[in-house]
Amino acid sequence: MSSSDQQPWGRVDEAGVVYVRTADGERVVGEYPDASAEEALAYFERKYADLAGQVMLLEQRARRGAPANDVAKAVASLRETVANANAVGDLGALDARLAKLGGTVEELTEQQTAEAKAAVEQAIVERTAIVEQVEALAAEDPAKTQWKQAGARLDELFAAWQAHQHDGPRIPKNEANELWKRFRAARTTLERNRKAFFAELDTQHRDVRARKTELIERAEALAPLGADGVPQYRALLDDWKRAGRAGKRNDDALWARFKAAGDVLYAAKAETDAIENEEFQQNLEQKLALLEEAEPLLKATDRTQARAALLSIQTRWDAIGKVPRDQLKSVEERLRKVETAVRRLDDEHWERSNPEKKARSEGLAAQLTDAIAKLEAELEQAKASGDAKAIQQAQEALDARKAWLSAIH
Repeated sequence: MSSSDQQPWGRVDEAGVVYVRTADGERVVGEYPDASAEEALAYFERKYADLAGQVMLLEQRARRGAPANDVAKAVASLRETVANANAVGDLGALDARLAKLGGTVEELTEQQTAEAKAAVEQAIVERTAIVEQVEALAAEDPAKTQWKQAGARLDELFAAWQAHQHDGPRIPKNEANELWKRFRAARTTLERNRKAFFAELDTQHRDVRARKTELIERAEALAPLGADGVPQYRALLDDWKRAGRAGKRNDDALWARFKAAGDVLYAAKAETDAIENEEFQQNLEQKLALLEEAEPLLKATDRTQARAALLSIQTRWDAIGKVPRDQLKSVEERLRKVETAVRRLDDEHWERSNPEKKARSEGLAAQLTDAIAKLEAELEQAKASGDAKAIQQAQEALDARKAWLSAIH
């Protein structure tokens, strides 16, 4: 193998010894026997490439914000490695890059320190916000708290606390302990309020269950009365509505029993109603016939005859008796219309025959008759004089008096 200047940063002599060129001159980096100069150089160039790769990776770590102390240690270690590297390449350039990278460590340290401080401050704000939300839950009125939602929300906040501890920056021990103390106290208060609320609710439910059980027993005791027990059952139903809640599961079971007791009574009533409706159907037909007789009185003008006819109809109507419940309102309303019409005839007669009103009417009629006679004379005089304005005024006054006279007769 002959001596050669195979490349700018290294060579291989005839004995197979490999040299690297640096700013301080050449130095031996190793031997690669039984190989060509190119093969020997390539071997040590690959070692240089490995070093260059390590430098590049360290530069990338620094740019990405790796801890400054870690970067500083890596720079020092790599500079020592490069200075004594058995490799062929521009070792000086690698050392310059490492020196430059080391120069940024101080700046990086300051930047990261500021960022770390800001991150800790933000973490304290975020963890405090979690605590304040738990405290807000604990401060709610237990009687108005939706406990299922509150429990789920507390679980969410505790999970957020744990995640923040695990993934967030470490905050000073004093602040961390103080915040945890607040979180734990609020959680304890919330749990105490929840237990007290449900203990009170259990007491209320127990009282309501006892009250409703009593109402059920009273309702079931009405069964022998059949349809006659319905009014009392309705009174018990009002008491049931005022009794309050005994919890959904208990309420559903209690209501099933109470309703079953009512169903017995209503079934008996339905049977009775069916029998009565069949019996009352004949009564309905008779009353409908009476209405056919009565409704022509809506157009009657002779009050005496109308009143006598209505009295006969009313007497027979009452004697017939009840009609089916679903027809009662309809037939009663039809008869009321006839009664109103006949009563109106009496009212109109009274209005016309009222002595006081009649006397006032006759006195006014006499006055109007005198006034009309005078106005007719004035109209003739106006016509004779040809005074158009006087004629118009006399005619208007005369027409008005005649209209009044017609209205009172």
